[in-house]
Amino acid sequence: MSAKASDRVPFADASREEVLAWNAAVLEEYRAEGGRVGGVMTGMDLLLLTTTGARSGKPRSILTLYFRDGDRYLVVASNFGKPHHPAWFHNLVATPEVTVEVEGDEFPAEAVVLDAAERYRAFDAVVGRYPFYAGYQDGVTRTIPVVALTRADRA
Repeated sequence: MSAKASDRVPFADASREEVLAWNAAVLEEYRAEGGRVGGVMTGMDLLLLTTTGARSGKPRSILTLYFRDGDRYLVVASNFGKPHHPAWFHNLVATPEVTVEVEGDEFPAEAVVLDAAERYRAFDAVVGRYPFYAGYQDGVTRTIPVVALTRADRA
């Protein structure tokens, strides 16, 4: 049995290049397996988030965990516990119009960074489901943002 990218996740000390290579491999696995991945990510709720590069203007896609909050999808900009925000977070702050692919459905969405009070409520719920996020937060001085993705095609 050959190793898959989803058999592991990058550590906080992984280089940017290592994280980008991991992301590309997991995206390939996600697409090849019809929206599923295995390994340590088996059973996790995943979505494909496509942002517009803040500097390049090019589409940038990442696979990330999501959490339902009513009709919104919440994503956490943990960056695997690194001391800085992930590039995708900077991209959606610059251009909040994104594309989401989840559960076989692809749609345009609006990204909004949650304010402090809502972020803490949401983050507590996230930690209740995936406790490793608490370790990510405890290991950094920045407040890890939570972003709400809301469908833009349903007015």
